[in-house]
Amino acid sequence: MRHTILCAGLLGYVLLAEASLRAQQPRRPTDTGSGWTPLFNGKDLTGWKVIGKEKWTVDNGAIYGESVTPKGDGFIKTEKTYKDFHVFLRYKCETDTNSGFFFHSDIEEDISKIRFIQVEIDNRVGQHTGGLHGDRDGKVSKGWIVWPAPENETVIRPFDWNEMLVKVEGNRIRTRVNGVEMIDFTYPSPANTDGVIALQIHPGGGARMRFKDIWIRDLTVR
Repeated sequence: MRHTILCAGLLGYVLLAEASLRAQQPRRPTDTGSGWTPLFNGKDLTGWKVIGKEKWTVDNGAIYGESVTPKGDGFIKTEKTYKDFHVFLRYKCETDTNSGFFFHSDIEEDISKIRFIQVEIDNRVGQHTGGLHGDRDGKVSKGWIVWPAPENETVIRPFDWNEMLVKVEGNRIRTRVNGVEMIDFTYPSPANTDGVIALQIHPGGGARMRFKDIWIRDLTVR
């Protein structure tokens, strides 16, 4: 009987360890086509670089961003640049905040010179999650470029995990959130057409964001 109990306990421990390992491994994109590779390995920040003074760590298989300073946005950016690509990721706003998926970006410690196009991420319905913002040329931002249809913005899940798919092919930019198309926009004259991918955390000491299961299909040809 004691042997049986010990074996059952060991089996339970092994199953629990396997479940924990699976939880930390990146889940595949819902788009099951070929060519996807992990952009984040689920274990550490290999391939990424922190910009600014906000805190970025890996926690339970996710990139965890936390604001710890009163001012100055924080970013974590890829070491590699991308021109055309598809990216799939899951994100969760743990506080009542907004963030962004940045692409075609150039972000250094002096963020007054930042260049970027941003796909909006917000924890509140009606704040244009999945829309395009910015296209800053290093000096001037264009502000909002395109919004999703209002009826589609209700698909976001506040304080829960959401799925986002971003497709950039030439001047055509498409986004989906939780399986719903948010925009399909052909941008006539973008200021930025190449650069790093980055994730954002706002300052103030109260913002917390999680990103996981980040995959890329790199279509870049130079």
